[in-house]
Amino acid sequence: MVLVTGATGLLGSYLVKLLLAKGERVRAIRRHSSDLSLLTGYADKVEWVYADVLDVPSLEDAMQGITQVYHCAAVISFLPNEVDGMMKANIEGTANVMNAALNEGVQKVVYVSSIASFGIAPEDKVIDEKFTDPNINKAFWYYRSKHYAEREAWRANAEGLDVVVACPGTILGAGWWDDEPNSLFKEIYHGLKFYTTASMGFVDVRDVVNCLYLLMQDKDNNGEKYIIVGENTSFKDLMFLMADTMKVKRPSIHATPFIRSVAWVVEAFKAWFTKKRPLITKESAALASINFRFSNQKIKQRYNYNFRPISQTVVDTARVFLQTKAESKEWGVFEEL
Repeated sequence: MVLVTGATGLLGSYLVKLLLAKGERVRAIRRHSSDLSLLTGYADKVEWVYADVLDVPSLEDAMQGITQVYHCAAVISFLPNEVDGMMKANIEGTANVMNAALNEGVQKVVYVSSIASFGIAPEDKVIDEKFTDPNINKAFWYYRSKHYAEREAWRANAEGLDVVVACPGTILGAGWWDDEPNSLFKEIYHGLKFYTTASMGFVDVRDVVNCLYLLMQDKDNNGEKYIIVGENTSFKDLMFLMADTMKVKRPSIHATPFIRSVAWVVEAFKAWFTKKRPLITKESAALASINFRFSNQKIKQRYNYNFRPISQTVVDTARVFLQTKAESKEWGVFEEL
């Protein structure tokens, strides 16, 4: 039996559906408050366990009889007041998953890290699996949380657990329209005016789950790390494509460093008064000035894997967004995997 953490999120929900389609028996952990919407008709095919990665006894119970674990659960945030909770969930939560897997004799764990774990490279550097940011301890808090969590995976690997680390890029695909980065579809549809020219590695959620499955099935990749990125592209090109696909006006104002610096301060004040989440923070404003490039050659060559063009992902996601908007739904899913 396979255990999936983070099964109700964007990535975890598509992974669960793929595993069930492959004939796997799937157990997944959830909270009592978890929303199962993204699992659509698959939720009742899962063996659910009420557990939390920070609750060791419940996690150990969930591991009983498990042979493989996909650890997808994580917190992504650039808000200062959420740093402590994020660090605890991502680092301590990963340590707990690895320890429970060791204690319960799990055969293999695929840990879903992130390209964020690499930190920040020089402008002309294409990041591959061998890159290490010498200043990772000064990087954005989310980046640090994933890097330190990865260390827990390697520690467990050194202690005898079969571990493979997967580092997806920024994941696109139909899901909750208020969650980043898919919130861009909603914001652009409603007239978002600003764009940034920063670049990032993007990937279709369907490609990520297919790659995770390949990594789990491979018997000879213990201790390996793989970047899972479809394409490197700029947010400007991505946002313009989203607008064109949905037949709405493109964002027209370049968010310069000055504009971003003013925007995050204004948003911080608004958030303080309204108690609502700011649209931009100091860290996310700084992130919008960095051009990242990642190499996907390792995973492409080992598994002869061909990624979907990001343009196709945008077209598919926009189609689902427009359909669900017409139905007044706050989420949508791809029917095909």
